[in-house]
Amino acid sequence: MEITHLKVNHLVNPLGYDLGQPTISYVVRDTLAKKQEKAQILVSLDEDFSALLYDSGEIDTIISTAFPLPINLEPETRYFWKVRVWADNGESAESPAAWFETAKGGEWQADWITPCTPKEMQMSVFKTWTVTKPVARCRMYLTGVGLYELYINGEKQGDECLLPGFCDYDTWIQYQTYEITLHSGENEIEVLLGDGWYKGWYGLRQTEENYGDRLACIGELHIFYEDGTSEVIATDSTWQARKSRVVSSGIYPGEVYDAALDISETFPVERADLDKGKLSPRLSPPIKIHERITPVELIHTPAGETVLDMGQNMVGWLGFHCKAPKGTKLYFQFGEILQDGNFYNDNLRTAKAEFTYIADGTECDVRQHFTFYGYRFVKITGWDGEPDVNDFRGLVIHSEMEELGDIETSDPLVNQLIHNAKWGQKGNFVDVPTDCPQRDERYGWTGDAQIFSGTACFNMDTYAFYTKYGKDIYAEQQKLNGSVPDVVPVANYPGDASTAWGEAATVIPWNVYLHYGDKGILKRQYASMKAWVDYMKGEDDRSGGKRLWQSGFHYGDWLALDGNVDGGVYGATDPHLIASGYYYHSTMIVAKAAKILGKEADAEAYRTLAEEIRNAFIREYFTPAGNLSVDTMTAYVVVLYMGLTPDYAYERVCRGLLNKLKKNRYHLNTGFVGTPYLCRMLSENGMNDLAYHLLLEKGFPGWLYEVLMGATTVWERWNSVLPDGKISGTEMNSLNHYAYGSIVEWMYRNMLGIQPMEEGAGFKKFRVAPAPNYQISWAKGCLRSASGMIKSSWRIDGKKLKIIVTVPFDAEAEIVLPDADAHEISGSSGIRRISQTGSSVTVEAEAGTYVFEYEPTKPYRKVYSIDSPMEELMENPKTRKILEENYLCRFKNIPFEKELFTLEELMTGPFTSLPREEWEALDAKLRNC
Repeated sequence: MEITHLKVNHLVNPLGYDLGQPTISYVVRDTLAKKQEKAQILVSLDEDFSALLYDSGEIDTIISTAFPLPINLEPETRYFWKVRVWADNGESAESPAAWFETAKGGEWQADWITPCTPKEMQMSVFKTWTVTKPVARCRMYLTGVGLYELYINGEKQGDECLLPGFCDYDTWIQYQTYEITLHSGENEIEVLLGDGWYKGWYGLRQTEENYGDRLACIGELHIFYEDGTSEVIATDSTWQARKSRVVSSGIYPGEVYDAALDISETFPVERADLDKGKLSPRLSPPIKIHERITPVELIHTPAGETVLDMGQNMVGWLGFHCKAPKGTKLYFQFGEILQDGNFYNDNLRTAKAEFTYIADGTECDVRQHFTFYGYRFVKITGWDGEPDVNDFRGLVIHSEMEELGDIETSDPLVNQLIHNAKWGQKGNFVDVPTDCPQRDERYGWTGDAQIFSGTACFNMDTYAFYTKYGKDIYAEQQKLNGSVPDVVPVANYPGDASTAWGEAATVIPWNVYLHYGDKGILKRQYASMKAWVDYMKGEDDRSGGKRLWQSGFHYGDWLALDGNVDGGVYGATDPHLIASGYYYHSTMIVAKAAKILGKEADAEAYRTLAEEIRNAFIREYFTPAGNLSVDTMTAYVVVLYMGLTPDYAYERVCRGLLNKLKKNRYHLNTGFVGTPYLCRMLSENGMNDLAYHLLLEKGFPGWLYEVLMGATTVWERWNSVLPDGKISGTEMNSLNHYAYGSIVEWMYRNMLGIQPMEEGAGFKKFRVAPAPNYQISWAKGCLRSASGMIKSSWRIDGKKLKIIVTVPFDAEAEIVLPDADAHEISGSSGIRRISQTGSSVTVEAEAGTYVFEYEPTKPYRKVYSIDSPMEELMENPKTRKILEENYLCRFKNIPFEKELFTLEELMTGPFTSLPREEWEALDAKLRNC
């Protein structure tokens, strides 16, 4: 037995974070035991635990996914903690020591300082001083705006990038804590500053100085000497400034670095009029270089360009080894795709995305500092001789998040799609969940963030990442009477109160809670969640109190393909149906969150409001016969997913969705709202074959179309690149846009069947309900959940189906075996109960690995029916014969064959009709074929 993954607020050994009441979590593995019988938490001021501050005792109430430490924290203090666990089989284990250290305490002695130079100059500030006695320990508390890097005696401190990150600087500014090593004698602190999001070129409306017009920093170096004395070196007017060799930088333009620049001239600094009250300990997980990619090819293009191909659309920097003579100017441009074999970056719009390096003649390794690029291809100008790809590295940058999930299938194209979605998350999770990482946008669009959050939580541990984003959301809401902006942080972009976008306030924290089982996220975000629902209710009340949201602008089913304009952005689904649906969905989430947090009055009030909304929705959008008045794929998906389908309308809703797919020749036409839930609703409502069909579609529109076109991330549009390799447009066309990567959540939840449950959040109790299909012969996946390693796999082998499920220690699973007979499923150790539920068998299981092999009660093969396309039926000799003998023989020819897609459509046509009483017999013959 081993105790691993020790985290505090889902961070490993966090230094200087805003921890609130710290919550610890851990995972137990490598044991044959089923249950944790008791556990013990110890907290101490020293690593040998001789000075205990807290001892829980051996108790049975400690939950491994989240245990809030009932201790009062002192500032600037390191706490050590460990866990002991006893299992039901007599095994026990003790974890290694982990730690967390609290942030700065008291008032800031330091001042904000800014260089006394023109505001456009890129500068650093520095101070030298002398250490005259032995140092016991040293901490630096520091932040800078826009961005900064800290150097002590010429050495960069820490391995983080783009500090202090991107937040709502109008409300709060994060500071970081560093463990510093000093040497005896003279020492120098230098803070290199860059424009970043705060001051530089950023945004679609106000494009510069969104938050301020001066570079500035504030910091305190706390030195504790071995003799018991201490000293604080604080930023003040005694510091000096000098030019930065980062001559210019910006999120959109890139960077110019002059290694030969003379920076010997010094300048004074002055106090900056910035509010120290906004300073807050950090929440952001570290932004780091996580991978270093060697280019796969050096290309000499038809236009005579020299271009590196990284082989992967990635986000970060370009590192290279430079041996160039002094004064050599190296110029790099970044792009996502080639056109006609040549370098191309027009889809970046006005973003320059460049790097210029002026060499000083020394051999060195080069990187960027205060920008980042979304790219696969790099055009090189000014390199002397033939570049060696081994001198270059793509430095992959993103926020630190432990990778949790992985899926593999028998289809290599699907595997590439999974890869693409994960890389889309990496590239767009740079402190803020952005829409795209390369063009002149890179906004924290709340709609994109919301719809992808379920996938993100399966892929990686996003608890800390979304905690920080949630603080920004609520900070912006407080300026807008509870409304949620379209983008967070706002950075002067006007726009708020759009349905699905606003649900970032409710859906994201709810998904985080379901996945990680820590209700701390609900405590932090409850006011934000409630404010959004209250805002919607206010809009409803101002429009007559119908308990529907039928006012204001909404993006709706953004980028759907069923709109009035080919290639347009607005889908056909009534945005007020979507708004009213999310009004109900968010209200239910708040009611549930209130219940979990013990806010019974709120829980009852919001549950009542939700029921009122549901009743009003059904009256508004359903006919008494059960027809949905808005006839689009997304409308059907919304009412199924959000629980807005009354029982009397269920069959018609499912049939309506099927009919819309048939009318569109079994291609999707959904956008940002419908797509994330489309395949889930198909699999969960008797149309699993169609879910796989859509997944495996190789033409436009389809996920595998872009894979076959060479994509290594997910595109913004279904046809971002045309079949001839030409980019479909430059107005809004990102090749790294994670939203449609939300199909991966269906793969986890439905293909593999791994589903969190509200009653056992954090996968303490969960469901595994795989939905195999003949179109993929096997699938397997794992999830290092908050409770431990979950595995699910299935394989279709002839007439047999084999399912293997692993349930982690101290967890319970409800395993649903599809198309099974309970009499053929045998029990084993760890299985509590086996029961028949319709056509499936439900197995209730404790920790362990379970193997089920049986012959399904229905064949796992292609099933033909009257809903099949005529083209398919005519291609198969057996089904063709059935048609010829039972249907086609009645007609001399089949008119309008190209317009009538399925057999059913033909049978209802004016010249090829078949009496309805004969449909069932013909359908049965086709299904048995």
